[in-house]
Amino acid sequence: MSNIYDGVFHTILNDCKQFILPFLNDVFHEQYNGSETIEFRPNEHFIDQSNEADKRRITDSSFVVTGISSKQYHLECESSKYSNKMLIRIFEYDSQIALDEGEIKSNTIKVTFPHTAVLYLRSSAGTPDEMHIIIEVPGNSIEYCVPVIKVSDYSIEDIFNRKLYILIPFYIFSHEKDFDNYNTNSNYLEKLYEEYQYIISRLDKLVELGEITAFDRRTILELSKDVIQELTKNHTNLQRKVDELMQGEIIYTEARRLRDEGISIGFQQGISQGISQGISQGISQGRIEAYIDMIKDGIISISDAAKRLKVSEDLIKEKL
Repeated sequence: MSNIYDGVFHTILNDCKQFILPFLNDVFHEQYNGSETIEFRPNEHFIDQSNEADKRRITDSSFVVTGISSKQYHLECESSKYSNKMLIRIFEYDSQIALDEGEIKSNTIKVTFPHTAVLYLRSSAGTPDEMHIIIEVPGNSIEYCVPVIKVSDYSIEDIFNRKLYILIPFYIFSHEKDFDNYNTNSNYLEKLYEEYQYIISRLDKLVELGEITAFDRRTILELSKDVIQELTKNHTNLQRKVDELMQGEIIYTEARRLRDEGISIGFQQGISQGISQGISQGISQGRIEAYIDMIKDGIISISDAAKRLKVSEDLIKEKL
């Protein structure tokens, strides 16, 4: 079910783009101040194969940050434990991104590899801190480093102090080894419950200070709930307890146009249909259209969108 986690990763990057720059500052030691622009690149690439059909590759996220200069980045989110096969995938992705962005002038092609990092939701003693790719070219050798970010390395204080809000939906992975204890021991479970209450209170404070918006807060909590529900589905007591907290906190956050288009349509319909009914229908329509955009952008699949919206896949296909 890694596609659920991939979907969460895509959503928080796209719906809360301002969270990306502090993350890049932390991982790549950049000095972005928030005035830079972020432009996402297509995530779908086709890799030429001489003896078989072209391979289709979907990167988790590829984008360009433009400030004083422009840099391209490539981020991957991985829920499986480390395997050196990831090196092959990263090189395939990076080389294809470089080729897609390449410049050809006369008899010369110039390709620039992106700055790449991998977020590991699960890690072990065998998970490296960085990966290395060496490219041998005639008369020379080129090496570049791919940082590895491990969710388990970050406490909740680290996350808030370093503004790594992208990691909050995945924070539950750092507790995975203790799920059996949480599920059977009410005292253990209460501590986890209190920790998530603390997370919510910190998010509330950030909203009050104007550092994040109410929409950002709802996005983080909604995506956290999605991850928790998937990861704890075999631990019913744990899932029920966290749901108890989340249910009272979350107003459904569906996607980028919910704030504007859904509410706007609702009030327009409310004029002729009754305010309450109109707002309800408008928000529903706004949610669907927002997810249609995400499907077209390759951020989420039709089946995942249908599940989140609680509608049939056929209805989604009709809107495409």
